[in-house]
Amino acid sequence: MGDLAAVEHAVATANRAATGWARLSAEQRAEMVNRVGDVVGGRRREILVTMTHEAGKTVPEGDPEVSEAIDFARYYARSIAGIERLAADGAPSEPLGVVVVTPPWNFPFAIPIGGVLAALAAGNAVILKPAPETVLSARLAAECCWAAGIPDDVLQLVVCPDDEAGTRLVTHPDVAAVILTGAHSTARMFLDWRPALRLHAETSGKNAMVITATADVDAALKDLVRSAFGHAGQKCSATSLAIVEASLYDDPGFRRRLRDATRSLRVGLATDLATDVGPLIAPPSDRLRRALTTLDPGETWLVEPRCCSNDERLWTPGIRLGVRPGSWFARTECFGPVLGVMRADDLDHAIELQNASEYGLTGGLHALDPAEIERWCDRAEAGNLYVNRGMTGAIVQRQPFGGWKQSAVGPTAKAGGPQYVASLRHWPTPAEATTSEWLLDRFTAWSTEDDRGEHDATNLRAEQNRLRLRPLPHGVAVRFGSDAAPTAPMIVAAAATATGTPTTISSASQESDDEFARRLPGLGVDRVRLVGSVGDVVRRTAHTHGIVVDERPPHPHPAVELGRWRREQVVTRTLHRHGRLPPRVHEEAE
Repeated sequence: MGDLAAVEHAVATANRAATGWARLSAEQRAEMVNRVGDVVGGRRREILVTMTHEAGKTVPEGDPEVSEAIDFARYYARSIAGIERLAADGAPSEPLGVVVVTPPWNFPFAIPIGGVLAALAAGNAVILKPAPETVLSARLAAECCWAAGIPDDVLQLVVCPDDEAGTRLVTHPDVAAVILTGAHSTARMFLDWRPALRLHAETSGKNAMVITATADVDAALKDLVRSAFGHAGQKCSATSLAIVEASLYDDPGFRRRLRDATRSLRVGLATDLATDVGPLIAPPSDRLRRALTTLDPGETWLVEPRCCSNDERLWTPGIRLGVRPGSWFARTECFGPVLGVMRADDLDHAIELQNASEYGLTGGLHALDPAEIERWCDRAEAGNLYVNRGMTGAIVQRQPFGGWKQSAVGPTAKAGGPQYVASLRHWPTPAEATTSEWLLDRFTAWSTEDDRGEHDATNLRAEQNRLRLRPLPHGVAVRFGSDAAPTAPMIVAAAATATGTPTTISSASQESDDEFARRLPGLGVDRVRLVGSVGDVVRRTAHTHGIVVDERPPHPHPAVELGRWRREQVVTRTLHRHGRLPPRVHEEAE
C-alpha cells in the first residue's frame, strides 16, 4: 500500500474505531491506560537497548525516560476521574475524535507514549506518526499499548515520510487534532497548511540559567554542565545560555572551574556505560555547525569543541564566552553540545537578558539569597522555572512541562499536568441561559480559593513544585462571529473580570474579519479567542504575529473556562543543601 493510501486507510479506520472507544466506560479506559505502565516496566531493558542503538541515548539518559512513560500511564489514567467529576458538576464533554501524535526523535519513547496515552485517556482514537529517525522506539511504545489491551484500530502506527503523505495526515479533514513536539517552524508550517487545525504543540527553546554572586558555585556548575550537555545538548529544555553576574563572571577561578568540569566529561558511543556525552543524532546541521565552529564578534572559546569521529556525530562540548545580547547565538536554538556565557551587571540585568528571548520553555536560577529568588520567580518568563537545581528532567505531575511565548502553540496545557487530558476533549457551551452576575460570583469565588491559583501536588520536604496560573500580561482579544452562542459574551465578561485579564472585544456585527485582522497585530495581545464562525484571515494573521489562537467555546464552569485566561507555570525549587533538609514549618499532630 502506498504512503498516501496508507494514510487514508488509517484515518478512515481510526474514525470508525473512535466511536466504540468513546463508548467505553471511564473505568475501562483508565484500566487499560494504567496497564500500559505495567507492560512498559516489564520491557524496560528492551526499550533501553532500542533507544541506545537507535537514538544514541546513554543508559543514564534513557532509564528515566522509561520511568517517565510509566508515570504518564499512571497519571493520565487517574486524570480520567477528573473529567467524570466535572461532568457530574454540570460540565459534560466529549472526545475530539481522531488525534495524530507526531513526536520528536530526542525523546523517542516517553514523548510518543505520553501523547498517545493522554489522547486515549480523553476518549480519542490515535494515529502515531513517529519521527523517521526513531521508528523502532515508537513501534515499541505502540506495542506496549496493544499488549495492555488498547485495540490496534484505536491506536495505529503509521510510518510515512515527511512529504505529501505526512502533509495529508496533518491536513486530513477527519483528523480532529494534532499533538506535536518539535520546532516552532514545524508548528507554523502545520498551521499554514491548515489554519483552523487544533494543534497542541510544545516547540523550541533557548533556555538560560542565571547564576548570581550569592550562588553555591559548586552546585551551580554541576547543574549547569549537566543541563547543557546531557544527551549532547539535544533537548528542547537544555541550558543553552549561562547568564552570570559580573563579579562571578570576571573571576578567573569561576571560568577555570567551568572549563575543567566541562573537559572532564567523557564523549563516546551510547553503548559505552562510561559515556557522559553521547553522539548527535546525525552530522551537525548548518546552524549547529556554525555554533560549534564559528564565533561571533566579541566571543572567545573557553572550551573549543572538536569533532572526534569520522561521521561527525561525536563532538566534545564547547563553551563560548562573551556572548552579547541580540547576537546570533543569543537568539538561536542550536540543539547540540555548545553553551554560551553572558555577563550581567546584576540580577535585574540578568532577568532582562533572560526574558529577551522569543522563547520561554525553561529558565533556571542559582542563588542563595531568598530575596533574589523571589524577585526572579516573580519576573522570569518561562513555563518551567528551576531554582538551585538542573533545568532538565521534568517529572510527571511534579513538574508538568510546557512553555510560554514561541515555546508553545495551541491550548498550552502542560503535559503531565492536571489540565492536559481535559484539553483533548470538546467542552461545548451549554444552551442554558445564565446571568453575568451569577457567572461573576462563581468565577471570582473559584479564583480566590488558595488551591486554585497555586498548589504543590506532591508536597515534598526537600523540593518545592508550585503549579501556578499567571496572568496574560498583554491580554486577550475576543472575536465573536455572527453565530456566537448567546451566552458567550456573558461568560467572557465574567471570566475577564474574575481574572483581571485585559480584554478587547470584536464582533462581526461591528467589523468584518478583514478589518479585525488588520487591527489585530496592533492590539499587542497574547491570545485571541475565536467564538463562532471566523474566517481564516484572522487565524493566519494571528499565527504570523505569534498570537495564540484559542477556538474552544466559552464555558460557564470555572474549572473549564478560567485557565484560558491565564497560563500555567511551574516553579521547582530545591529546599535542601547538601542533603540537609529545612526544618518543618508545621509539625503534624500526633
